Amino acid sequence: QVQLVESGGGLVQTGGSLRLSCAASGRTFRNNAMGWFRQAPGKQRELVAAITDGGTTYYADSVKGRFTISRDNAKHAVYLQMGGLKPEDTGVYYCAASSTYYAVAAKEYNYWGQGTQVTVSS
Repeated sequence: QVQLVESGGGLVQTGGSLRLSCAASGRTFRNNAMGWFRQAPGKQRELVAAITDGGTTYYADSVKGRFTISRDNAKHAVYLQMGGLKPEDTGVYYCAASSTYYAVAAKEYNYWGQGTQVTVSS
């Protein structure tokens, strides 16, 4: 059974930092894109960042220069380092795994974690 488990969310003040982790089990995701999505109350889920097996990255314009996605295939893990956090970054953050090498659309992601809450206070 494939599982993606996120951790590292929490409450942080504006300008603060958090590091989200996602541990995958049940299968390997080598050669597959991994991504972090977020969903704020009343809004659609949006892609925050994605990374290919080769390390090519994609970032939403709203987080460029503040967030960094990385992965460790040996540990079956993907990370999201978030800095310069703003209240608009608040939401539930989801780790996801795609069935393709490069993916920037939610429909291309087949496996999802349960989400971790990130709240940025002003």
